[in-house]
Amino acid sequence: MTLDQLCLHTITTKPWSLEEAIDHYQSAGVGGISVWQNAIEAMGAEAAGRRLRASGLDVVSYVRGGFFPSVESKARQQAIDDNKRLLDEAAAIGAPLLVLVCGAEPRQPLSESRKQIQTGIEAVLPHAKELGVRLGIEPLHPMYADTRSAVNTLGQANDMAEAIDHDHVGVVVDVYHLWWDPELEQQIRRCGTAGHLFAYHICDWRVPTTDLLLDRELMGEGCIPLSQIRQWVRDAGFQGYEEVEVFSSRYWEMDQQEFLNKITKAYQDYVHKAKR
Repeated sequence: MTLDQLCLHTITTKPWSLEEAIDHYQSAGVGGISVWQNAIEAMGAEAAGRRLRASGLDVVSYVRGGFFPSVESKARQQAIDDNKRLLDEAAAIGAPLLVLVCGAEPRQPLSESRKQIQTGIEAVLPHAKELGVRLGIEPLHPMYADTRSAVNTLGQANDMAEAIDHDHVGVVVDVYHLWWDPELEQQIRRCGTAGHLFAYHICDWRVPTTDLLLDRELMGEGCIPLSQIRQWVRDAGFQGYEEVEVFSSRYWEMDQQEFLNKITKAYQDYVHKAKR
């Protein structure tokens, strides 16, 4: 089984530099790479772009923009400026998508934060269109509704994408954040029909989870119904990369080549199971 539809987020193998990640992903036969902003800091966006283009890996996305809400207008404007800069970096590395972790402000209602998120996206949209970089709204699990994201269901992300109504704005489906939602199948179908399903992130929910941020699991080692969700995503018309995004202190402490071997094996087993 080939790995040409597998994309790895650089944060998944966090101990590796971007150069190391590129070399190891290539050697493993991985098709795509999603680049986190911290991975390009050492060399800068322009140099990172040259290295990525030479690698033959498809750059699937740049992670992460967002964090628009604040009770302070100056901070909201700073977030807009920061996201324009991130769009410049995304274009420089050849990423067609900037993933948005939209942010939240605990000093105000979630409804107000959602309004500010939409306003922020609309403010950076002309720049995104000029650069040819799409914006993907990623809903996060409700446990992150305090400061990380006021967009907590795929339904809310769909509402926002449809309200903005632009072909450069869509949604990101991450199973870690959405697997619990009883409306997930319906909402995946909804964004697929609208042409708003821009990206699909996979991992698993470890049981028991010891850390709600840094204890994600590899596919098949947790309780997420991955085969079912994969079918919903395929039925919605999505044919893009399956992006492995794992935050795990346990795995980061491992030899990263050994971890990469575990990732590719878990991905192959997951695809085989899903196709049965």
